[in-house]
Amino acid sequence: MRATYRREPDAMRLLEEEHLGCFVPMQYKIVMKRGKKVRALVPVVHNLLFVHACPSDVKRVKSKVSYLQYITDSRSSRKIIIPDVEMQRFIAVAGTYNDHLLYFQPDELNLSKGTRVRITGGDFEGHEGVFLKVKGARDRRVVIAVQGVIAVAMATIHPDLIEVIK
Repeated sequence: MRATYRREPDAMRLLEEEHLGCFVPMQYKIVMKRGKKVRALVPVVHNLLFVHACPSDVKRVKSKVSYLQYITDSRSSRKIIIPDVEMQRFIAVAGTYNDHLLYFQPDELNLSKGTRVRITGGDFEGHEGVFLKVKGARDRRVVIAVQGVIAVAMATIHPDLIEVIK
């Protein structure tokens, strides 16, 4: 969903009060507060939040708040609904708030050029993604994408910890 005018913290609070699952991808950035540089946790993409609930609950909460909007697929004009497995993979990586994660809009990467892989060791063991070269990084990285919304490229992973999925 989209929380307009950078109101994702308010939307998160409201959704949590209603006992609905929600996630906002965040990362640490250096920001100026009262003239000092401070390391703060800020949303990766402003106005973006993921809600895990049945449609009737989302509709009920959305009717109370005008700034919550559905994100729609530009081709079909239908609400984007992400499968639980895909979302769990994304949250497992994005929820680490690792400084070495790179985030991309869906049109910035051509995932068809990469190789489907599974990580066999380390912090992200068991996760699957696409191994490809991304801009802003010297080497190839494993990318986990939420179809049509956002993609995250993990920190560099040693090739010994990656197996190709056929």
